[in-house]
Amino acid sequence: MTIELLKAIVVVVIGLISVVISGVALARSIGLFGNGNIRNWAIVAIVIALFSIYVGGRHLFDATGFFGTGYGQAGSIVAIVLGLIGVVLACLILVRSRRKKLT
Repeated sequence: MTIELLKAIVVVVIGLISVVISGVALARSIGLFGNGNIRNWAIVAIVIALFSIYVGGRHLFDATGFFGTGYGQAGSIVAIVLGLIGVVLACLILVRSRRKKLT
């Protein structure tokens, strides 16, 4: 296992954490369990997701080999996609929380 592959795996895990945080906050905003302050969780999820997108993109840009060479390019792409999913879910939460305040 190369260092580049390990970096890609760590970034994928960070992107997955952002998706999980967004999902839990979305479930809370729908009312499946708990109430809590979902806006703070959404903002945390956005920050983590943006970090995942940045580091995944930076790692993909700096990789010198092709797919299958152990540089973690596929992991970087997965991290970017998970980061984008985390951002979309978190923005959906922010919009829902803003609507609840208006009504």
